Amino acid sequence: MNASFYAMLSRMKSINRWGLMRNVHTENLSEHSLEVAFLAHALACIGKVRFGGTVDPERAAVVAMFHDTSEILTGDLPTPIKYYSPELRDAYRAVEDEATDRLLELLPADLRETYAALYRAPDEDEKLRRIVKAADKLSALIKCIEERRMGNLEFEAAERSTRAALEEMRLPEVDCFLAEFLPSYSLTLDEQR
Repeated sequence: MNASFYAMLSRMKSINRWGLMRNVHTENLSEHSLEVAFLAHALACIGKVRFGGTVDPERAAVVAMFHDTSEILTGDLPTPIKYYSPELRDAYRAVEDEATDRLLELLPADLRETYAALYRAPDEDEKLRRIVKAADKLSALIKCIEERRMGNLEFEAAERSTRAALEEMRLPEVDCFLAEFLPSYSLTLDEQR
């Protein structure tokens, strides 16, 4: 029996993101996934407390932790390539699904169903999927802001397009986060206190 699923997950720290961009700070998949989990939890909490949402914050955080694990096997394909055309997007989605299946095969059979539910949320979890997608985009926006603050103008266009994509999602949780919490990402450590 091959039970190397968890060992494979530990390789997330070896997958760097933003491969086509010059980075002041290199971000790996493990760092990104943790941030997305924090953000998905925050968005679900905001939705629940302020807007009567029904997404469970803890489930959102766990689904977000696993949202990009297929990239352990595929690598991080840059967004402009991944979404260049509908055909390429669909082909890459198929590759990601195959990679996810291969990861799940690294688990003992009795655990596969539990983990498969983290990758393939049922249709009734559409709101959960939207929250995790928004958290993923928020993480990208925060990366853009951090890079720009360090003098890296390479991320300016990505920052504008990512912010626009978040606004187009029309999620009250996201709008609240953008207005209330995002400005603090432009502050220095001393200003955040």
